[in-house]
Amino acid sequence: MFLDCNCEKRYIQQEIDFVSHVRDQGLANVKLFIYDIANGSGGRTYKLEFTGAGSFEGTTNGLSFDSTANMSSDEVRKGLLQQIKTGLLKYVIQSDVADKIEYNISVEGMKDRQDINFDDPWNNWIFEVRGEVDVSSEASRNQFRYELGFESDRVTEKWRIRGDMEMSRFSSRFKNDGEEFTSERERYSARGSIVRSLSDHWSAGIFGGAVHNTYTNLNISTDFRPAIEYNIFPYREVLRREIVFAYKIGFIYNDYMETTIFGKDKESIFSHSIDVGLRFRQPWGNVFTRVTASTFLNEWSKNRLEIDSYLSVRILKGLSVRFSGDLKLIQDQINLPAGSASLEDVLLQQKQIATNFEVGFGVGISYIFGSAFNNIINTRL
Repeated sequence: MFLDCNCEKRYIQQEIDFVSHVRDQGLANVKLFIYDIANGSGGRTYKLEFTGAGSFEGTTNGLSFDSTANMSSDEVRKGLLQQIKTGLLKYVIQSDVADKIEYNISVEGMKDRQDINFDDPWNNWIFEVRGEVDVSSEASRNQFRYELGFESDRVTEKWRIRGDMEMSRFSSRFKNDGEEFTSERERYSARGSIVRSLSDHWSAGIFGGAVHNTYTNLNISTDFRPAIEYNIFPYREVLRREIVFAYKIGFIYNDYMETTIFGKDKESIFSHSIDVGLRFRQPWGNVFTRVTASTFLNEWSKNRLEIDSYLSVRILKGLSVRFSGDLKLIQDQINLPAGSASLEDVLLQQKQIATNFEVGFGVGISYIFGSAFNNIINTRL
């Protein structure tokens, strides 16, 4: 068996000892790909896709496993392990070890078994409260940072309602040759959205929020944006592939802390954006690309283009290569304060600095060779 998943492979290899685990799918007669995505309970949904090869050519199997936010990592891996064993049963029955199978079904309490309608007192709502504090100090400097957050999420087949609030503050002090330099940054934000599934391909929603951010010169910024989305593939295939087009149009109101480079203390703007996302997770590798283009309706010269991509490809047995990159073409920094940034602002990152682009690129390669049939698990020192 060849296994590709975002899971504890060593644990699965150790617990499933009735198959030979191979590190390359070209050597396997059973291939298992597990795709996972966040679900409405705060956990993850795992889709298991079994594909037979060689003597099992044409034999496929598909199962799923849902975890919740309250499950421990051990409970998740045990539940996933049980589903993998269940999926493998079809192949074991067709193999030459079928006569060695023993079936054991617990019947305890089955006489009283009946369908149960669960009463969910939370009505599908999931809440999360988080907080973090960092403090560090040296002879010439000290830093303090805190972050508080609250998130809520309600997911059903037709609706997804989300909301989050966040408070964060960062302060640092530097001393050098009798001089003291200070840096202060604050950010408070609240955002919410309501999205309705219209069909197997279409969705519509409303997004809104408010933010206060000293780094980006925003005393208060509020926005309201209706949106519509179309997925070329049915949403039930989102774990394996998706090509999504989303369009947003809306209103933004900005109240600035300092007068901007365009002489504005406050302003109202209409803007729109289009977002194109592509994601494929296949046996040959993974590819992801997201392109977002936005502009102001009253002045199209103020715009932004963002591209974020990665590509991971299996070249041959044991050899894979990964490329990643991101590009931002920025022409919409209407929030920048007038005047030149001081050296202190630049070094302490107290204020956002003007730029017309951001770019990054990465490449990696890996090659695994040696024994492909070693099923022994040994974690000793």
